[in-house]
Amino acid sequence: VQLQASGGGLVQPGSSLRLSCAASGATLAQYAVGWFRQAPGTEREGISCTSSHDGNTYYADFVKGRFAVTGDNAKNTVYLQMNNLEFEDTAVYYCAVSVFGYCSAWQSRQWHYWGQGTEVTVSS
Repeated sequence: VQLQASGGGLVQPGSSLRLSCAASGATLAQYAVGWFRQAPGTEREGISCTSSHDGNTYYADFVKGRFAVTGDNAKNTVYLQMNNLEFEDTAVYYCAVSVFGYCSAWQSRQWHYWGQGTEVTVSS
């Protein structure tokens, strides 16, 4: 399974970005798909988990309704729409896949495949 994350960039506070996670070698709809980020000097933190079991997406508390995950099965791609970006959102963003399709303990458990990351910088 190969994951290609893209869509990062330099934006101003309050802006929006849509990140993409394109997969090859596996059908994303059959797996749990997660988004994570890691800011400089910090540990990686989970943003969301989309379950293939129930179709729901679970978000970390800090998202506060600003981020939303969507998918395009035809393109085998998952998107992370990020709105009202803040300085604190500056990080490298990663998508990941778990062969376990559920999202239980998604923020702490092992994920099996990772994309290479795309950098998001929020700066004025």
